[in-house]
Amino acid sequence: MDARTWCRRGTPSAILLAGLTGLSSPALSQGKPDRVAGAANVRARYVKHEYHVTMRDGVQLFTSVFVPRDTSHSYPILLSRTPYGVGPYGPDAYPSLLRPGGPFERVGYIFVYQDVRGRFHSGGTFVEMTPHIESKRGPHDIDESTDTYDTVDWLIHNIPHNNGRVGLWGISYGGFFAAAGAIDAHPALKAVSPQAPQADWFRGDDVHHNGAFFYTAAFNWMAMCGRRDASGSMSCAHPFDFGTPDGYSFYLGLGSLANVESRFFHGQVPGWTEIMDHGSYDSYWQSRDILPHLHDVKPAILSVGGWYDANNLYGTLHVYESITRQSPSTDARLAVGPWWHGQWTVDGDSINHLHFGSNTSAFFRDSIQFPFFEHYLREDSPPALPRAYVFETGTNRWRAFDAWPPRAAHPESLYFHAKGELSRSAPTEPAGSAFDQYVSDPAHPVPYVPTLSTDMDPDYMSQDQRFAARRPDVMVYESAPLDADLTIAGPVSPDIYVSTTGTDADWVVKLIDVYPEESPGAQWAGAQKPNVLDAKGVHDLYYAEQAAPLRGFEELVRGDVIRAKFRSSLEHPEPLTPGEPTHISFTMLDVMHTFKRGHRIMVQVQSSWFPLVDRNPQRFEDIYHANDGDFQSATQHVYRSAVQASSVIINVLPSRVE
Repeated sequence: MDARTWCRRGTPSAILLAGLTGLSSPALSQGKPDRVAGAANVRARYVKHEYHVTMRDGVQLFTSVFVPRDTSHSYPILLSRTPYGVGPYGPDAYPSLLRPGGPFERVGYIFVYQDVRGRFHSGGTFVEMTPHIESKRGPHDIDESTDTYDTVDWLIHNIPHNNGRVGLWGISYGGFFAAAGAIDAHPALKAVSPQAPQADWFRGDDVHHNGAFFYTAAFNWMAMCGRRDASGSMSCAHPFDFGTPDGYSFYLGLGSLANVESRFFHGQVPGWTEIMDHGSYDSYWQSRDILPHLHDVKPAILSVGGWYDANNLYGTLHVYESITRQSPSTDARLAVGPWWHGQWTVDGDSINHLHFGSNTSAFFRDSIQFPFFEHYLREDSPPALPRAYVFETGTNRWRAFDAWPPRAAHPESLYFHAKGELSRSAPTEPAGSAFDQYVSDPAHPVPYVPTLSTDMDPDYMSQDQRFAARRPDVMVYESAPLDADLTIAGPVSPDIYVSTTGTDADWVVKLIDVYPEESPGAQWAGAQKPNVLDAKGVHDLYYAEQAAPLRGFEELVRGDVIRAKFRSSLEHPEPLTPGEPTHISFTMLDVMHTFKRGHRIMVQVQSSWFPLVDRNPQRFEDIYHANDGDFQSATQHVYRSAVQASSVIINVLPSRVE
């Protein structure tokens, strides 16, 4: 979904757009001479052609093809289908780089980029997360699987000097199109790499997590890329003008979600309207879940993602899991590095003040992605790739496993105790007073980052969490310093007992690695961190010495949210009973992380994460159509007795496992 982020914070967003489109972005280059030189190099080695490829229902899709000028060889085809546009348009307009670039461009591939149905120069109507049709009855039963099949068939019969083998890849929304294209695939489609693929917009990708609405992500995408023009086509226009860098104040001042439509969209953004009309996991969302259809998959699969991907790590993990479970004969592999959304297309040695000791992105591109496609598209020797190739944060090393999660990992619980203690020992206190409480006020929600932002920052997971720990509406539980390294691998699962004075609530749980005060390791990337939001959402300032060690740094290892009304069912929400302790458990996304000896483990619990997640009125209702007056404060209890033992379940990997 993230073409929207090209406007924010300079380089990272421009990089992201380039990775999503498959072509290079001018903003990536350091200056016009570099762009000109890059385009000249592409022109010298490749000939560009533009086609309108006809699908089985007669709709034509705009397709840009780059063929090597050296016609003495045949070449595999590498296809990317995208809603973000395949410009620069025009047969004489060349990009400065043909992605995925690097060794692919050097050894020679036929690069193909296609505007998907209803986007930019392609015909037809764009449908968000196109529902897959399992049983097709005729040429008008079309979906992304059929469009991919028809495109591949046209390419191998009409593009000269191809070797009859096709690979498919894409990032984010492009990852969804790649995953969908692997279903009922054309025999010539041999290898597919869904990268940060959107898979389910209600359970865990982009738009919702466990039923909670990811506000900034959806708003920015829809505002920039969700408008349909007079011809019925859709493209990405200018980013939304907030008139301020202060997204916290902007969204808070906007009031309830219902005001977005009346003030800004005015019925011109069909995707937003559809989201607002479907507040539970009904047939609209169920039909857009691609995962049940990933069975009998014939192409080899490389599912790719990043541990710090705020958008679609859910899709990366669940596409891999669904294929290995539903299509066990498929050659499916997983690669996850220490990256924000799409960062594997650029330098991957750090995220802000977290440094990983090497250019992890270059390693992925050269040693994982390239050998994968080379093997299946040229019949080269099999790639020496494990089933799961994942990066272990904390120790900064790649790990290879024959399954994911690792078979040797075993669950352990981290229990909440009095005085903010966290321990692997279960509590023994009797029920009654064994709880902690705080007031959740929608008028003063907990910010999700300490700095100014109008979007879902791709690097928010690397932000120091001390800003939240200082607030009275955030519960903090912290372990003693570890006497040995502790490695966890796989999902993280909050298992909590809570109550509220309202009839609905959000529960945000964060697992955090607390560095020692004398930590000598990672360093700040910059000299200052301005514009921190305090407990009332008011701006304050704090500064960090340039290149100062991260003393006491609180690294967010994993965090997520559940909207309590969906605790039992996403399809059938139900209210909470005020004051009644309720057991809520949910699964957060996987991690591969080592808490080093001397570090502490922290868990933070809160009821807002704004404006990453929309505010919960804290009363049971259709939040998408709530009024400004519906929002109310509520007192939240977190229980920690022997019979109501709140905890976070981690999966511990023994140190002997390699």
